[in-house]
Amino acid sequence: MINQKATIKKEITFSGVGIHSGQNVECTLKPSPSGEILFSFVDGDNSQMRVDAFQVKSKSSSILADGQWQIRTVEHLLSALYVFGVDSVDIELKGREIPILDGSALPIANALAECGIQTLPEKKIFLKMTKPFVVQEKDASVSVEPAQEFEISYTIEFDHPLIQKQALDVVVSRQNFLKKIAPARTFGFLKDVEGLWAQGLALGGSLDNAIVLDEAGVINGPLRFDDEFVRHKILDFIGDLSLLGYPLYGHFKAFKAGHSLHLKAVRFLIDNPDHYTLL
Repeated sequence: MINQKATIKKEITFSGVGIHSGQNVECTLKPSPSGEILFSFVDGDNSQMRVDAFQVKSKSSSILADGQWQIRTVEHLLSALYVFGVDSVDIELKGREIPILDGSALPIANALAECGIQTLPEKKIFLKMTKPFVVQEKDASVSVEPAQEFEISYTIEFDHPLIQKQALDVVVSRQNFLKKIAPARTFGFLKDVEGLWAQGLALGGSLDNAIVLDEAGVINGPLRFDDEFVRHKILDFIGDLSLLGYPLYGHFKAFKAGHSLHLKAVRFLIDNPDHYTLL
């Protein structure tokens, strides 16, 4: 883990459809010495939005919202930035959603690896868990224990013959992210599509940017991993945990969780600083 704050060495631009809005969107990352991740709307009034865990809501994705503006589906981008140690970057948006690309974080991760990372003078502050806790919603849970590295253990259960129960444990590192997590794509069920459309969701979803399952299996295979579904949940979890604003030391365990519960755990930590120390 880089011990100094870092930015990117050159601009990166991603463009494509927003999976929920269905609109064509563009996202440009620019080097910045500010020490924070800052979004700006270049197709509007150039308003700016900082990443703030208390200004995030969930509705089939994580959404930054400040009352005036909102940015949908930030989790894949934030996940890749976290793993590459980028905590100082200006992000210019045309649209109000991060492009879904192929449904994974691999295009973003590959672009970050290619452009390179530049350290800044300011030292990083690390968050190290010192006391365990658990948050729950019905039979779903997120728990955290002290650890000497950032580890995630995730378990999912779906009443579908191809998924059923999947579990994976991974130590979060750049190498593991690139090989095991970043390529995992978002997924959804054909039976849910009309209901999502009725809520104004998944309007840009397609067989090119999501794994789609019917009652028997995947209709747009092959899968990149046999357990691609739980791997994608870990990708989302890293992005949501990055909202804490610090590199992490702790063992985070999730069972049948999702964005809502991820964010509940993040807010618990912010409200209970006796559970961690800053280094």
